Amino acid sequence: MEGAYYKTKESVDEYIRLAEGVNGKLLIEKLKNYLPLNASLLEIGSGPGTDWKILNEYYEVVGSDSSLEFLSRLKENIPNGQFLELDAVTLTTDQTFNGVYSNKVLHHLKEHELETSMQRQVEILDPGGIVCHSFWRGEGSEIYNGLFVNYQTEKRIQNIFEKNFEVLLIESYKEFEAGDSILLIGKKV
Repeated sequence: MEGAYYKTKESVDEYIRLAEGVNGKLLIEKLKNYLPLNASLLEIGSGPGTDWKILNEYYEVVGSDSSLEFLSRLKENIPNGQFLELDAVTLTTDQTFNGVYSNKVLHHLKEHELETSMQRQVEILDPGGIVCHSFWRGEGSEIYNGLFVNYQTEKRIQNIFEKNFEVLLIESYKEFEAGDSILLIGKKV
């Protein structure tokens, strides 16, 4: 999925500094309109655990990351949390969930990887399960700080998701600048 950026102590320290004060609270508020409280939820790409802590207030959340450095810190800082080593494409787990959430994680995937991830999410979601994902809005892709970033449009995201999900909500929102991000919430069909 990603290069070595999230794998080293130094890069994880840098990411945590850069992401300080940024969280998915507004996304989670929207998710609460579709996913019942106390539902089981998998967070893909928990990183430093910022969103995990918010999600854990409302859901039975299982965190995940492919970075052993992040996982080590998560387990140390949140000893009662459950965290899995998972790649966002393959999502190799036997567990099933009522919902799957990610905040600016799946934009590291190429189109075919995103489609594979969506198919795998269908398989680990219970009937009627909900997905909630955010993406950077734009065209094309780039390597940013050694990481692949695949920008998305509402139309492209809708086309990818509607193969396996009823799209309940798709909208642009502001993370740093007006309209720089997209939120999608869908229901497994």
